[in-house]
Amino acid sequence: MSTDADHPAPLPCVVCIPARNEAERLPRLLASLAAQNGVSARAPLRVVVLANNCTDGTVQAVREVEASGILATLSLRLIEAELVGAEAHVGTARRMALDAGADWLAAEEQPDGILLTTDADARLPADWVGANLRALEAADVVGGRLVIDDDGAADPDLADLHARIERYWSGVRRLEDLLDPPPHDPAPRHGDHTGASLAVPAVLYRAVGGLPALPCGEDNALVGLLRANGARLRHCPEVHVLVSSRHQGRVSGGMATEMLRRTRVLDGEAYLLPVAAHWQALILRRAALRRAFHLGPEARAASCAKLGLDAEDLASIGACPNDIAFVERADRILESRSPPARECALDQAVADLDALARALRDAA
Repeated sequence: MSTDADHPAPLPCVVCIPARNEAERLPRLLASLAAQNGVSARAPLRVVVLANNCTDGTVQAVREVEASGILATLSLRLIEAELVGAEAHVGTARRMALDAGADWLAAEEQPDGILLTTDADARLPADWVGANLRALEAADVVGGRLVIDDDGAADPDLADLHARIERYWSGVRRLEDLLDPPPHDPAPRHGDHTGASLAVPAVLYRAVGGLPALPCGEDNALVGLLRANGARLRHCPEVHVLVSSRHQGRVSGGMATEMLRRTRVLDGEAYLLPVAAHWQALILRRAALRRAFHLGPEARAASCAKLGLDAEDLASIGACPNDIAFVERADRILESRSPPARECALDQAVADLDALARALRDAA
C-alpha cells in the first residue's frame, strides 16, 4: 500500500523567471533551483521561464540542460514570447511569468500557493525557496537580500565601495529602529525587495491586479501596491540571492545601471545620497501617520491636517485595512508634494547617520 511519504507533494510554490538573451547564465540559475532543499524528482519544484525576444539561443540552452538530466527535480514550463513595441520590456515579461505561475497554481488547486520571482542571471543558495516559505509564515511578502556576485574577480576598491554603501543603508534602517520600528519587519533586516528575490502568495498577487507592466521598477511598483493594500513586507536576513555585477544590463535603471554608476565612482565621480535629516523627517512623518490612523475620524483629520493632508486627500485614500495601507497611501501623496531630498557625498552621509543615531540614543 502506498502512503503520502511514497508520493511527496511538490512544494506549494512556483518560481517565475523572465529571461532575455541569457543562454550563458540561465542554465546556471536553473541548476541552482534544481538543487534546492526539499525538492526531488518525486516532489519537483515548479518553475516558469518566460523567454522573451531571445536571439542568443537561450531556449536551446534550456532544452540542452533539461535533456542532460540535471533538472530532474524541476517541473519546468518554458514559454517563448515575442514582445513588440512598447510592451517589449522586463515588466511585461515578469508579469507574464508571474501570471503563468498563478494560473498553474490555480489549475492544480493550490489556493495557498506562493509565487516567487528572481532574475535569469541570479544564483540562488540551496535554501532560497525554503527560507522564503518560512519567512512568509509571519509576513505577506518577502524581499531577499542582494549579494553582489563578482564571479571570482573581485575588485577590492569596488568591494570597499559596496560595503560603504551598505553601511549607509544600514544606518537608515537603524534610524527607523530608533524612531518608528516596524513590528512586522524587526531587526535584523536588510532593505532589498526587488525582482531578483520576491515571494508573495498568489491570492494577494491577484488581489492587487498583478505586477504593473512597467519598463523599469516593476518590482518596486508591485511591492508598493501590496503595501498600499496592507501587506506586511519582511526583509528576512535568511533570504538572499547572488546578483550579477555586470555593467551591461537588459534594463535602464536596473542593477547593471547601478553597477556602472559605482564603477564611475572609482574614477572620481561623487556618489551622492540623501542626507540624514531627510530620513529622520520621513520616518517621523510616517510615524505620525501611523498614529493618526488609530485615532477617531475627527482627531485623525486634525492630525493629518498638520501634516498637509486635507479632507479631499483623506477621501482619496479611502478605507484602509490597517495602518500599513494608510501610511503607504498617505505618504505617497505627501511625497509627491515634497521637494527633492538634499544630498551629500557617501562618506559624509554615513558619518551624519552615525552621529544622528548616537544623539537619538543619548537622548532616549
